[in-house]
Amino acid sequence: MNPDKITLLEAVNLALHRAMAEDENVVILGEDVGVNGGVFRATQGLRDSFGFKRVIDSPLAETMLGGLAVGMAAQGLKPVLEIQFMGFIYAAMEHLVSHASRLRNRTRGRLSCPLVLRTPMGAGIRAPEHHSESTEAMFAQIPGVRVIIPSSPARAYGLLLAAIDDPDPVLFLEPTRLYRMNPQTVVDDGQRLPLDSCFTLREGSDITLISWGASVLETRQAADVLEARGISAEVIDVACVKPLDLDTLEASVRKTGRCVIVHEAPRSCGVGAEIAASVYERAFLDLQAPIQRVTAPDIPPPLYRLEHLYIPGVEDILHACDITLKFA
Repeated sequence: MNPDKITLLEAVNLALHRAMAEDENVVILGEDVGVNGGVFRATQGLRDSFGFKRVIDSPLAETMLGGLAVGMAAQGLKPVLEIQFMGFIYAAMEHLVSHASRLRNRTRGRLSCPLVLRTPMGAGIRAPEHHSESTEAMFAQIPGVRVIIPSSPARAYGLLLAAIDDPDPVLFLEPTRLYRMNPQTVVDDGQRLPLDSCFTLREGSDITLISWGASVLETRQAADVLEARGISAEVIDVACVKPLDLDTLEASVRKTGRCVIVHEAPRSCGVGAEIAASVYERAFLDLQAPIQRVTAPDIPPPLYRLEHLYIPGVEDILHACDITLKFA
């Protein structure tokens, strides 16, 4: 692995190596995470470095994995649980919703649950429907759980280290489509990034483009097209969809007066709707046009021949920008 220029997938692996080297309580568990290094090889080499007692291959049983991880976390370990695809996570929801998220409150602070649940998310890799889910809004509704979605190698590295440090449960969603795209310089210095902050990727003055996960790719491409047209777009990577950094989002929209929100998850009850409602509450008088949302339709992810119609594209984003820019 080249530590100077690595992919998002390699950044996850690098962060796991560092976390395990720094803290012997960090353990990895999941299906095929040991011998095979995970379905995408995110945990490759960890068993060789830290042994089978800390890198634990499990049966194909997500319900069991969820309960096991909560129990380990409650007793002082720091489990990093891998679910192979986001569409397989639902069997573990009972433990995440009813136990992991409530343990601190239920015990009045006597116990916490330093659990990280990692899973690939999103379409774009020609996989069947359960392998291509983007259901982050479902988990953002749960009190007591953080939901993190990195969109670059550097953010994956710094946010995963911070998530493992967190004393409460974190759902760490990794955009599968970005796993091996756009390598980036990442220094293995152990530096953590703030969990509850947005990242402004591009300063602008005419319109705010808000996105997260894989859709950041198309959002930045749309900003490039807008720049060529003489329109200055500010691009914000939400990164942490729960809790939201509303201060950063509000400040940007107050500055530009226009806002387009882009996400791959279905439209209805998505995180984009929460952001839009919050921005309206905080910055209504500064808006010069209605907020636009660019999302996937309210259907399961289709087979790969139709993925290009399902995933929000650059032209979809530009169309939404044209709508909001028409308002004087």
